[in-house]
Amino acid sequence: MRAVTRLIEIMKRLRDPETGCPWDREQTLLSILPFTLEEAYELADAVERGDLEGVREELGDLLFHIAFYARIAEESGGFGFRDVAESINRKLESRHPHVFAQGRRIGSAAEQALEWERHKAGERRRDRNGEGRFLDGIPASLPALVRAFKLQKRAATVGFDWGESGAVLDKLDEELGELRDAVRSGAPEAELAEELGDILFAGINCARHLGVDPELALRAANRKFEERFGYLEDALKAKGQTLDEASLEEMEAGWQEAKSALPRRDC
Repeated sequence: MRAVTRLIEIMKRLRDPETGCPWDREQTLLSILPFTLEEAYELADAVERGDLEGVREELGDLLFHIAFYARIAEESGGFGFRDVAESINRKLESRHPHVFAQGRRIGSAAEQALEWERHKAGERRRDRNGEGRFLDGIPASLPALVRAFKLQKRAATVGFDWGESGAVLDKLDEELGELRDAVRSGAPEAELAEELGDILFAGINCARHLGVDPELALRAANRKFEERFGYLEDALKAKGQTLDEASLEEMEAGWQEAKSALPRRDC
């Protein structure tokens, strides 16, 4: 707690109107947002690389950002760091009655995830006070992949969901068929984009049903592609060729070699 108190005091000094840091004094909630997002992605990178020391450092950077937001808000008569901590404490206790109160016992992580969504749904109903729509409140500014996942999860809490993963795979096949038909018929770009969007949405729904985080799965696919492409590039260099000089057949051969040589990685 002394370390947290010191962080709060450091933040106050950095924002001091007379003796603080000029850059820190000029920042607003909106201006530091891009830096916060950057720090979150740097944390994700450290976690994926298994860099525990990097995780510690990136968590510190994010904690600094929390103190930054809280200080800016406090200066304008809003909340402070303590209010942020107390808010999440109340929320965690409320959403875990099976731990902190005499709620019903929950026996699995999957059951807890569903119970968590039920609690959040109840909070949203109280916040809406009977007004607004069920899917309101999922920020439109979220990355499209993440927002699709959240939309699907919320709709599922009221039973609007496929019963099992086989039906989701059938839906994915159906959407692929519709895109093929649109391509064959020479459909306009707007229609192709719509059909492709349906495929992406169905793919995310498939991931949800399989218990796979689609963002992590796509990040892993990106890394895999990057590693394999780097392997084929190095293989071509070893033969005295560049990517520009190699034919598609030669690059495909290098790609297949990379698939055999490089181990599969977990998401």
